[in-house]
Amino acid sequence: MKRACLLSLTLIVATAHAAEELAVPDLPPPSVVRQVLERVPSVVAARAGIGMQEATRKRLLAGPHETVVRVTGQERDVRAAPTAQYREWDLAVERTLRLPGKAALDGALGEQGVTQARLALGDALHEAARSLLKGWFAWLKERSQAALWEEQVALLQQQLVAVDKRIHAGDAPRLERLAAQAALAQAEANRAQARFRAQAAATELMRRFPGLTLPDAVQIAQPRPVEFDGAYWREEVLAHNHELAAAQAETRRARLALTRAEAERIPDPTVGVRAARERGGEEHIIGLTLTVPLGGAARAAAVDASRAEADMAAQREAVVAAKLAAEAENLFHGAQAAYAAAMAQASAAREMEAAAALAARAYALGEGGLSGVLTARRLALEARLAASLATLEANEARYRLLLDAHRLWAIDPDEHDHAPKQLPDVPRGQKPQP
Repeated sequence: MKRACLLSLTLIVATAHAAEELAVPDLPPPSVVRQVLERVPSVVAARAGIGMQEATRKRLLAGPHETVVRVTGQERDVRAAPTAQYREWDLAVERTLRLPGKAALDGALGEQGVTQARLALGDALHEAARSLLKGWFAWLKERSQAALWEEQVALLQQQLVAVDKRIHAGDAPRLERLAAQAALAQAEANRAQARFRAQAAATELMRRFPGLTLPDAVQIAQPRPVEFDGAYWREEVLAHNHELAAAQAETRRARLALTRAEAERIPDPTVGVRAARERGGEEHIIGLTLTVPLGGAARAAAVDASRAEADMAAQREAVVAAKLAAEAENLFHGAQAAYAAAMAQASAAREMEAAAALAARAYALGEGGLSGVLTARRLALEARLAASLATLEANEARYRLLLDAHRLWAIDPDEHDHAPKQLPDVPRGQKPQP
């Protein structure tokens, strides 16, 4: 029974994950996103940084001290009677020993460095994902503008045909054909410019993200309102923000470094074994050596510097937290405003398109002048262009909020093998129960 329930739950979760991917048809597939982001130079460099910090951790665990071998050879010349010459040597093996507790602190510092490197990788992936999202929608915007100008050229070509019919019927002056041709030529020029901008955006996007293929057709999703309130999204964004996590990790590292500097007030002793041969072998010496540095003002100054660095790190963390909280709030309110603007622009576009269609039909039936038709078509096109941009901006704003909350793509180094976190189905304005 338990196994059946577990299987059912797994199928439900898998279905939910599949539904989430189908809900974003105007984005590249998550698997492609992950592969593309891994090739970004900043991500490659950040991943190499983990290897560097792993080596640093090993170095810190091994400690800064090494075994020292000291060999001395000398010749003793005794001039007092009876004169003699002796060949002598001195051999010493010494090692500085870390005092108890210092090795643990060094290991903790090494582990903290690895943690910070992993956070740097996560931040690099996240920044690359932001850049990909921005570039993707820049391409979509230019592409949609080009498509609308294609439609406008087709409509003006149809309008030119209608003008010719009225001229042949004697219902319109030939001057109207010149006006229709001028409007068509201007639309064709705008179409050419829009095509160039779309191609330039596509080229830049593919060069910045090698391996990314752009589809021939993209189904633009309808804008969706942002669920929950600003406080909820602020908490979600801050909980997954790599910049804040890196600032917190830097504060922990600075505090560890302060503790390590305080431990260094007591110097590490150096112990050794010494063997010597003197007077040509008549004397053999074996002994132990102990060297203890006497700490001075330099060690105290190092502690003061580490304490100041820890205070600075804590203040930087507070600044980053405040900045990111404000950014998260702005993301939420920006997504809300973009959705409202998209709805208003879509309504205006529908009204303007209806007015343009009525004007064109009236002209085809012999009523009204061409100038009114061209004006109506121009206003309708402007409204459609604005509505298209507003729709894409609303989707981009919502996706950016989901991306910062780690609900869009599974790109974190510790969670890339898992599907994106799903939004719980709860009434708007309420927080989901854990």
